[in-house]
Amino acid sequence: MSSTGPPVLPISTVQSTESQPPISVSAFRAYLSRLNDSFHNGISQRRPWPELTDRSAFSKPESFSEATLRIRKNYSYFRVNYLMVIGFTLAFSLLSHPFSLLLLLGLLFSWVFMYLFRPADQPLVIFGRTFSDRETLGILIILSVFVIFLTSVGSLLISAIMVGFGLVCAHGAFRAPEDLFLDEQEPANTGFLSFLGGAVSNAAAAAVPAVSATRI
Repeated sequence: MSSTGPPVLPISTVQSTESQPPISVSAFRAYLSRLNDSFHNGISQRRPWPELTDRSAFSKPESFSEATLRIRKNYSYFRVNYLMVIGFTLAFSLLSHPFSLLLLLGLLFSWVFMYLFRPADQPLVIFGRTFSDRETLGILIILSVFVIFLTSVGSLLISAIMVGFGLVCAHGAFRAPEDLFLDEQEPANTGFLSFLGGAVSNAAAAAVPAVSATRI
């Protein structure tokens, strides 16, 4: 008589799925950290504001060629300050038009939460329909084109940038640069362009690994 062991109770191995955040938190924090470092690095290169607004250094240019020469020299010296002036003009324009600001913020958050930092194991589901990554990207591109070009947001951004650019050109033309370059020679890769390039490259370096990890 064969001995039978005790009956084995069937145990279903259910994997505990913890609720994951809607975005990759670590990658998003790394992105914000690098963006913050790039911003502070660029701000540290700005010139003193009293030097920018020194009333005794303003004079009328004698010709158009002298005005353009002044703009080039002042641009080389105050490039970060000029970028901040354009940024302030853009911020003031957006704050004075809250609807456009809300549209831009909504577009930004849509890219962040729906594509850039969304975990790969959490597909986008809207009204019970699951969207693939390609479909999500197409929707976001169409939404971006609509917000920028088919609403007042695009004209607002262009007008604000043009106003800031006009202020920069007016300051550069009337600010005499003779006292700026006597003892200082700026490297060719510092200032305005390097600030923009550094911010974009650092932000991309932080975002690309996160996007690659979520798309694999």
